[in-house]
Amino acid sequence: MKHLIKLFVLVLLLQSFQCEEDNPSTITPEDLNLKKSEIEAYIATFPCEEEIGCNFIAFGSKPCGGPWGYLVFSNAVDLEFLTAEVLEYNEMQHQFNLETGAVSDCAVAVPPTAVGCVDGICGIIE
Repeated sequence: MKHLIKLFVLVLLLQSFQCEEDNPSTITPEDLNLKKSEIEAYIATFPCEEEIGCNFIAFGSKPCGGPWGYLVFSNAVDLEFLTAEVLEYNEMQHQFNLETGAVSDCAVAVPPTAVGCVDGICGIIE
């Protein structure tokens, strides 16, 4: 009986030192897709006009570092708002990468060399 009590105490002690399950990611792929769609929809509401011009911003966060690519947009956007939204998205993706242990190629996304109006939409000019 004495050994049974010791065994019971040992089991209880070992259970108290068990690692807790990893918390699931607080940011989901759906969250990222929704935020990306919101940003793209915002950009799409602004017309491309030669006199206004276009610009681009780094978008996304690769696990190796750096952006996944670049968003091209009309200079008619509220740049402060767009920048804040993109920074929020980039941080969300960075956090998602950390939480999930995401991996990617470490290729560098090259910024566009020229952007402008292409068929009435801001785009990369090749």
